[in-house]
Amino acid sequence: MSRHRDVRNMDYSEDYDGYDDVYGHSVDDDYYISPSNRQFIYNRENSRDQPKIGEFIRTEQDIQEEDESESASELSDLDKARLESCIEEIKATLGPLSIPRNELVNIIISNNYNIERATNALLDDSKNLQSESKEKVPSIKVVASGGKTTTNVTKGFDLSQNKDSVKLTTTPRSQSPASGRGTPINTEEIKVVKSRDNKIDVESQYKKERGDSKEHLYMVVIGHVDAGKSTLMGHLLYDLGQVNQKAMHKYEQESRKVGKQSFMYAWVLDETGEERNRGITMDVGRSQFETKTKHVTLLDAPGHKDFIPNMISGAGQADVALLVVDATRGEFETGFDFGGQTREHALLVRSLGVTQLAVAINKLDTVSWSKERFDEISQKLKIFLKQAGFREGDVTFVPCSGLTGQNLIDKPTENELLTWYNGPCLLEVIDNFRTPARPVSKPFRLSINDIFKGTGSGFCVSGRVETGSLNVGDRVMVCPNRELSVVKSLYIEDLSQTVVFAGDQATVTLSGIEMQNVSIGNVLCDPQNPVQVSSKFQARIVVFNLTIPITKGFSVILHHQSLVEPAVVRKLISQLNRSTGEVVKKHPRFLSNNTSAIVEIQVSRPIALELYSDCKELGRFMLRVGGVTIAAGLITKIML
Repeated sequence: MSRHRDVRNMDYSEDYDGYDDVYGHSVDDDYYISPSNRQFIYNRENSRDQPKIGEFIRTEQDIQEEDESESASELSDLDKARLESCIEEIKATLGPLSIPRNELVNIIISNNYNIERATNALLDDSKNLQSESKEKVPSIKVVASGGKTTTNVTKGFDLSQNKDSVKLTTTPRSQSPASGRGTPINTEEIKVVKSRDNKIDVESQYKKERGDSKEHLYMVVIGHVDAGKSTLMGHLLYDLGQVNQKAMHKYEQESRKVGKQSFMYAWVLDETGEERNRGITMDVGRSQFETKTKHVTLLDAPGHKDFIPNMISGAGQADVALLVVDATRGEFETGFDFGGQTREHALLVRSLGVTQLAVAINKLDTVSWSKERFDEISQKLKIFLKQAGFREGDVTFVPCSGLTGQNLIDKPTENELLTWYNGPCLLEVIDNFRTPARPVSKPFRLSINDIFKGTGSGFCVSGRVETGSLNVGDRVMVCPNRELSVVKSLYIEDLSQTVVFAGDQATVTLSGIEMQNVSIGNVLCDPQNPVQVSSKFQARIVVFNLTIPITKGFSVILHHQSLVEPAVVRKLISQLNRSTGEVVKKHPRFLSNNTSAIVEIQVSRPIALELYSDCKELGRFMLRVGGVTIAAGLITKIML
């Protein structure tokens, strides 16, 4: 405190002469306060040499206050709504505008709310400013086609005679099919094929990104509990080298300690302690392996009836299915008879859109590789699977043993099996699956099946990209809440990606939205073409085995992708012929076993839906009651 003087009681003449002349100086010493020992903040004497603040303002355009024009204030409510709609449309087309709002309003009104003419007027006004600049700037032309306004942006393009292609030699920004926002792409010279609406052809982008890699296939493994699904797949992964010898030895020692040595291969996929203690799969296990032509993502679904919702979630992500049945006498009959999960699983995957099926007749070594037993099981399953909707050419039967590893990745060595079987091994059957067509050109849709906190800012959601494509930086809408968010990063199998396409199981990091506002079963979609949201819809359903007939007001549990929601059958509109689809009876009083009908379903709250004709993946659903699947349906009409 010794440095501070009592200025208030100080005698200027005695203690300090010339105190008024030291403005900007230290009190104790005669140095400038600035560390550079020069001017301190502002020097009055040299201020004449400093540039005026007005010189920093551009003289080309004076700053104008954004007062509302008289014409805008006198508009009717209808014209005001039209005006705001035009402003939003122009901003979506051209991006952020530097023009004052009152000028923008006058231009729109003078062009009679015509978006195309107003946009061209704005661009014409900006030509003078662009011509004064020596730098090359994008030239923009607005074109209206089919009632939509699109823009062509040219930046240093080398235009050739071919009107269908444009070569980019600078660092362009691609127009994302999901949001329309610009996202950075590679700076290398690429060829962009323009579609009818002048956007990048997503199919060409898909071929460019995935053309050289192996086809990606998602395969779900289904079947009755204790059929040996996890053991079969664990042994397959071990034989393919996906599990090293050290880890396999560890599983063997640990399973022997708890008296379950035969479960050592199952522990490759059953990783949680509860699954290993109970000896059953509870959640969908994931793993990857490769065949000659395909990269396969394996989804090991639970077989216990208590975990059917998890199985439905896994089957909804799959392209093809592997049905595992137990060849042991008595065990196959238990799983195949009414109440067993063999029938229900096959019906579920077919209702969820899976058309190709491989049937692994497992544990055939317990019946000495009997051909009679193999033929008996195959014949029963062929009849049932045909009734379920599988074509005979899309179903393949293969004998194998998950515990001994026979006929998994190589031809069998058992003489008893070689005497009557000379078909493909299980790996060859998987490699022969056809990869379904990916609807990459449709509007973006992603069904969320998991939500978790990531390592950085924001949070992550994972799910299957049902249709379309998604780029980093795109804006997406979360339905049914209709909240907007921005994509910060994309991952497939923990590998960072810049773009994902339909069919990919992707992890998306979102920002700009609270984690509690997103739920499992929500749908990420294109903000410019959002998914429909409703709590009431009409559907065509196929009824399975019932204990109680379906009547008006029947309460059910709706399974739509990963969404599980209570629902009520509000109306029975008509009963149909299962083969021809013709109306058999209007307004039936009830629906019994093995019938088809058109019904109206009311959900407890609005959910994201799509018509089956528009999006097959989001147009399917299941109805369950008391832990049993009673019907599968297709959405035919959404009531908004």
